[in-house]
Amino acid sequence: MHTGLGGYLVLGGVTVAALLLFAAAMVARRLLAPRAPGLTKQSTYESGVDPVGGGWAQTHVRYLAYAFLYVVFAVDAAYLFPWALVLRDQRVGVASLVEMGIFISVILVGLLHFARRRALSWDDDD
Repeated sequence: MHTGLGGYLVLGGVTVAALLLFAAAMVARRLLAPRAPGLTKQSTYESGVDPVGGGWAQTHVRYLAYAFLYVVFAVDAAYLFPWALVLRDQRVGVASLVEMGIFISVILVGLLHFARRRALSWDDDD
């Protein structure tokens, strides 16, 4: 008599085991970790810079552009490497090549847009 719930029972058991392991790790950390509270440990620490002044600081939009470019090319690489491995298979066909060509074209249009707007130069002659 197979009810079909066996998979759910396994999933539930693994979930309960994961939660118990997580709780055990948190309890062990709480019991074993050294505690030495003090003024120095409770102060704000950010990249080795002492917190002086207000909390507001403006950042140049150029950093956002570089972060955006990094994300675009990281996603591009995440798609290109698996695709290049699958491309050897004859069943993939020309459609996959055309799709990847369109994908790379869109990425290149964005890069050309950044270059045309001179967003990739570090000069402050904007």
